[in-house]
Amino acid sequence: MQVEFRASQRCSLGVEVEFGLVDSASGALVSAAPAVLEAMADRHRDADLPRVKAELYQCTLEAITGICDTVAEAREDLSATIGEIREIAGPMGVDLISAGLHPFSEWQAQRQSEGERYDAIVQRVQWPARRLVTHGVHFHVGVRSAEASIQVTNAMATLLPLFVALSASSPFWHGFDTGLQSARTKIFEALPTTGVPPAIADWAEFESFMTSLINSGAITTIREVWWDIRPHPDFGTVELRMCDAMPTLTEVSALAALAQCSVARFSELIDRGHRLPGQRDWVLHENKWRAARYGLDAALVVDTKGTTRPITTVIEETVEELMPYARRLDCVTELEDIHRIIDVGPSASRQRAVYEQTGSLEVVVTALRHELAADDPGGFRPEGRG
Repeated sequence: MQVEFRASQRCSLGVEVEFGLVDSASGALVSAAPAVLEAMADRHRDADLPRVKAELYQCTLEAITGICDTVAEAREDLSATIGEIREIAGPMGVDLISAGLHPFSEWQAQRQSEGERYDAIVQRVQWPARRLVTHGVHFHVGVRSAEASIQVTNAMATLLPLFVALSASSPFWHGFDTGLQSARTKIFEALPTTGVPPAIADWAEFESFMTSLINSGAITTIREVWWDIRPHPDFGTVELRMCDAMPTLTEVSALAALAQCSVARFSELIDRGHRLPGQRDWVLHENKWRAARYGLDAALVVDTKGTTRPITTVIEETVEELMPYARRLDCVTELEDIHRIIDVGPSASRQRAVYEQTGSLEVVVTALRHELAADDPGGFRPEGRG
């Protein structure tokens, strides 16, 4: 089959953020998405609806930006959408959090959203899909051609653990500490056609691969290929799907800058005729696991001999290397906020710190609500402490 790639002539940016809807009193997940979406439709009866849509479960909403030129533009878009959701959800006794997993609500208690597509996914995948009460962030960055999208996807896989570690926000699940920084990563990997993308030589091989998946019944549409990084033919982008949802727009924006600058750099290297970086399959999988398990405390494998380096060192060197692209794309401030995440720790570490101080996962949810509302990573202090 032929797959048309609608190429982007600029390094555009789009961001998709999934939010958990929680009861304002208890902090537990609530199935409020249909009511919020209905109220939004009433508010925008004679105009375009805001960029909000349902997800697999009714306790989740996804905010989607338009096609943006800069990270600041994407942030402003998301901020406006979040504000409108809050205006509608607040009087319903509903608030928002943004984290890979809810710390204590159980997936069995959540209501599935209506729709044939959702029904088909759950019917085919069964238990792994039923427990998919997870929240992530996706970044779309425009690339100029189908062939470039394949090369960039392969190269971006080498940076995958950096995004996993910096965004890690899912240490708790069903009321217990998983021991991981990003448990959402492992839950999502249980679905078919997920995880580290396979190395693909060119666009012709990608088309052949998609044909094989569809002919075999593994998928019904290429939208069901949920790799951590994938070409998105309809949008003309490379899509990064590996990140946990993050509690603050500061963190989302920092990772958006990292995504946009990295794709811009690899695209420029292609134009200059350079060979893009790559790693052996086992190294890619091992490093992703280490990032999900240890977060910013991970030591990454950097060669086939097994040499390791601290992930924070790799991140800091990567940020420095990307600064010329950040200046060109007007996102220096946002890229520099990567250092702030390293300083205060990713959300998973902050959540554990709150739990160690209070012994309460309900307070952890309160911290997540506070950080999103205040846009202040690490700014929550339990009452009477610190």
